[in-house]
Amino acid sequence: MQKLDVLIIGGGPIGLACGVEAKQAGLNYLIVEKGVLTNSIFNYPANMTFFSTSEKLEMAGIPFMSISNKPNRTEALEYYRRIVKHYELAIQLYEEVLELKKLPGEGFSVQTSKATYLAAKLILATGFYDLPNLMNVPGEDLPKVSHYYKEPWPYIGQKLLVVGGGNSAVDVALETWRKGAKVTMVVIKPTIDQTVKYWVLPDIENRIKEGSISAYFESSIKSISEDTVVIQTPEGEKVLENDFVLAMTGYRPNFALLDQLGVELSLDERRRPCFDDQNQESNIRGVYLAGVVCGGLNTREFFIENTIVHAKSIVADIIKKKELTT
Repeated sequence: MQKLDVLIIGGGPIGLACGVEAKQAGLNYLIVEKGVLTNSIFNYPANMTFFSTSEKLEMAGIPFMSISNKPNRTEALEYYRRIVKHYELAIQLYEEVLELKKLPGEGFSVQTSKATYLAAKLILATGFYDLPNLMNVPGEDLPKVSHYYKEPWPYIGQKLLVVGGGNSAVDVALETWRKGAKVTMVVIKPTIDQTVKYWVLPDIENRIKEGSISAYFESSIKSISEDTVVIQTPEGEKVLENDFVLAMTGYRPNFALLDQLGVELSLDERRRPCFDDQNQESNIRGVYLAGVVCGGLNTREFFIENTIVHAKSIVADIIKKKELTT
């Protein structure tokens, strides 16, 4: 079995950036992705617009062309497809990593749903969009409940409960309301998150103020049934008639993969993985962390635009250490 210089787990923007750097450095590398290319972006809402400009998202010397200043989901999917094609990146899609093992001495064994690989180094660029933060309430597993939103059409004329007060929840509430859903928001904080996109925040606040969208603040879901939702509010329990629940409660990194390798996590509520911010190497020698996975549960610290640089730092360190051993 051929041993790779580096195996990159995750085919999102930062995983691709690591692949580009690895290829340009002459390393024997492979990217494995459990879903489609840039799986997280694919699962974004169909009409989602990025917060950042296309210029800030550019990487690998490939211009990011978009119709407006802020690109949308479709433009991003096409951009990253072009990067893979231009660099002819070695990438395996629909291949989930199941088990990671540190080998005696140096190197790692990687068991996926399709093959087993040996690699001298690992780069984990797994993001955080794959695993939602669950509400852990009765009825959360009902078919009418989802932690992902694609488009508004299924909710026309339906009683829709949107959980959350951040960007995703606000976008969902406004878009579904404009297509005819009867929208109610349940927000755990006293107000809509003030970090919501500045051009959207006044819109949602005005829709709530005028009563077009109902909102319960400092409230939470207590239970969900086929046709109702029980919420806990400052005034006590309320039972709402309901057809669908969209829980925009955020997401978390795949801590299971980090645990398999012994990557340490901070003991505070952020659970931030341990890594050297100069070269992105974790406390496990040969294991590097790239992209938003570095933030742990603090998903507002790292973004595509401020973690693209991880790719260069990681590959430079791999090359440096490889030269020292040869």
